[in-house]
Amino acid sequence: MTDLRNQRRMAASLLKCGENRVWMDYDRVDEIAKAVTKDDIRILIKGKAIKSRQIKGISSGRKKFNQKQKEKGRRRGHGSRKGAKYARLSKKERWIKTIRPIRMYLKTLRDEKKIDRTIYRRYYMKAKGGEFKSKQHLRSHLIADGILKEETQ
Repeated sequence: MTDLRNQRRMAASLLKCGENRVWMDYDRVDEIAKAVTKDDIRILIKGKAIKSRQIKGISSGRKKFNQKQKEKGRRRGHGSRKGAKYARLSKKERWIKTIRPIRMYLKTLRDEKKIDRTIYRRYYMKAKGGEFKSKQHLRSHLIADGILKEETQ
C-alpha cells in the first residue's frame, strides 16, 4: 500500500480539519499518490477524491429526556440532591409557603364573619410569631379555643 501521509497532512490543512477526519477514495489511490503539491490536493478535493468526514457530535437525546423528566418532578430523590436542606429551599421561601395560606385562611374567616376583627388580629399576630406550622394547625387551635365549630370536610 502506498504511503499517503504527506497527502493526508496537506489535505487536513486545506480542509481545516484533523488528519483523522480526512477521507480518501481508495478507488483513486494512485491518483492521490501522484499529488505532490497543495494545488494537486485542491484539485482532488474539488474532484471529490478527498473529503473531510463529519464531526462526531455528542447526542443530546439523553440530556433532553432527563430534562423532561425533571420538569415533571422526577429525579429529585436523595441520591440526586447536592447541598444542604436550605440550599435547595431557603428558610425564607419555606416561611412564605407556610404563612401565606394561614393568612389567607384568616382573611376568609373574617370576610365570612366567622371571626371578628379582634380575634382576626390576635391570631394574625400569633401566626406572624410562628405559632402555627400549617393552616390545619391554626384551624385546630381555633376549634380548641371555641372560636370555630368543628365541621366535617
